[in-house]
Amino acid sequence: MSRNTRINLLLLLVVVALAVLPLALGLGDHKEEPFTGADGEAETAITEIEPDYEPWFSPLYEPPSGEIESALFSLQAALGAGVLAYYFGLRRGRRQGEQRARERDSEGRAAGAAEESTAERA
Repeated sequence: MSRNTRINLLLLLVVVALAVLPLALGLGDHKEEPFTGADGEAETAITEIEPDYEPWFSPLYEPPSGEIESALFSLQAALGAGVLAYYFGLRRGRRQGEQRARERDSEGRAAGAAEESTAERA
């Protein structure tokens, strides 16, 4: 097994562990909503510290349920991942194209030099 394959398998194992361990170990069982985002946690902490706190801004759109909010967040994450994947793929493709062009140029120069030396000998 190559080094890159081992690294990829290790990274995949770490990602799976990060997803499964909190569920398997029961982290968050003591909470009403165990896996809410940081926004909810911050709101709870602020209201405990300062009960009369009023936010400076209100959301432009308030989704009707947590499921829709989660779906919109997932869509945003997927779009961001798609943009990043496109960018890195484009960069890699350009780099490979430049490398192939350099190889073709060097092969063309080598073939031209071989023809010149053959013509000089004749």
